[in-house]
Amino acid sequence: MSKTLLKVSNLAKSFGSATALRDISFDVTAGEVVCIIGPSGCGKSTLLRCINHLTVPDSGFVEVAGDYIGREPKPGGKVRMQSHGEIDRKRPKMGFVFQQFNLWPHLSVLENIVKGPIKVQKRPRAEAEAQALTLLQRFGLRDKANMFPSSLSGGQKQRVAIARALAMGPELMLFDEPTSALDPEIVKDVLVFLRELADSGMTMVIVTHEIGFARHVADRVVFLDRGVVAESGPSNDVLSNPSNPRLREFLSQITSDQPTPRGASSSVAEPHIH
Repeated sequence: MSKTLLKVSNLAKSFGSATALRDISFDVTAGEVVCIIGPSGCGKSTLLRCINHLTVPDSGFVEVAGDYIGREPKPGGKVRMQSHGEIDRKRPKMGFVFQQFNLWPHLSVLENIVKGPIKVQKRPRAEAEAQALTLLQRFGLRDKANMFPSSLSGGQKQRVAIARALAMGPELMLFDEPTSALDPEIVKDVLVFLRELADSGMTMVIVTHEIGFARHVADRVVFLDRGVVAESGPSNDVLSNPSNPRLREFLSQITSDQPTPRGASSSVAEPHIH
């Protein structure tokens, strides 16, 4: 049986009087792909940022590979807040790919990728550069190594951002709307690449509005609504036969095809592009 790699327990977050997350709990096993879907403003991106502790949750806990990050329970119901240094040492377990890529504009593609391994993990430059070039070759970007982000297309920037995250050797990848900032004609390329990453065994949590992609790639889907987990389960079950009326309403507003679910024995269909 696969081990639990990510455990989210009773996570909650408010911004002033606005409640973003209410008592969120779910697990992700090693090698699993979980897509988080839901209407705009339901708390999807906040959840992802709380998992990575880029946003500090008000309550609840996050464990990655059995290790708490940010908030740590103690006997007697007490909570210890970890130091910034502790969190920074643990955060590389999770690669985070942002909606807007967040590449450093003043650094070349190669330097964007090697900066983390060299500065955070103290790895030798030669080793970090060799790995970066291997990743760029894998992503079809080897010839872009010495270019700057401003000269790249959106799809190229997204692949560099993914390579930068993978260079840290994460056990878990977090994607926040990975296609939202892309032109429609290059969305398909990024979705196909994410499918390849999933098939390689990488554990992933993906916030997405691409329902066809979620059906095609995800093992499980978590539907967030008004800050709570309104429904979750195997992707094909949840998306084909939802029990929650809010999810049925949400899906009825979205046109998607019926591609072959991940792991099915029939031939692979292409993700639907909205």
